[in-house]
Amino acid sequence: MYVLGRIPSFVLRAGRVSPAQKRSYETLFSVYGIKNHETEIINPDKLFGNSNPLIIEIGFGMGAATVNIAEQNCGINYLGIEVHRPGIGRLLWEIEKREIKNIRIIEGDAVEFLEHKIKENSVSGFHIFFPDPWPKKRHHKRRLMTRPFTDLLTSKLLSGAYIYMATDWADYGDWALSELSATPGLVNKYNAFAEPQNWRPKTEFEQKGLKKNHEIRELFFVKQESA
Repeated sequence: MYVLGRIPSFVLRAGRVSPAQKRSYETLFSVYGIKNHETEIINPDKLFGNSNPLIIEIGFGMGAATVNIAEQNCGINYLGIEVHRPGIGRLLWEIEKREIKNIRIIEGDAVEFLEHKIKENSVSGFHIFFPDPWPKKRHHKRRLMTRPFTDLLTSKLLSGAYIYMATDWADYGDWALSELSATPGLVNKYNAFAEPQNWRPKTEFEQKGLKKNHEIRELFFVKQESA
């Protein structure tokens, strides 16, 4: 157990929920979603009705990358975690429209959920795309990709499974590279930053960063095979 006792890495903002997002949330969340406080330890086989590999995405935003990746990989199950309701509503709408069967949504704090609801050595990969960079130095303690959270992620991974992160803040990329490199059990698949993975679609946050001439930094770490 990794008791983090930490400052949250997110702030719940009162963002506008469109009528369509509100309707999707109200009608579809009971089908595809689980509130963090309502569930016991997750049984992926029961949740998805199969024993396919499980990928968890932390902070999926509006869910565009999530739904595109899942649609292209029907033999993999995707569990997205998000706190902001507009994004949840949007992803639910996309799931229903495209008839996606391999996505489920957790509404709530990812750290709390992973600590208590996911078994160790059960996850095939984590996707963390463009998390809040908390650029001001006094806020660095809020950054998600820091130890001991990276130790928690590693404990949930199967041997040979991965953590894949992307950010458009160079400083955060350097920070995450240092934290992941210092995490026991993880090995960098590359010498430093990863090559862009051609199966990952560009996100809205990424597009905004590119327009500001931000450098995209990607990290791809793998859990060492058990001896």
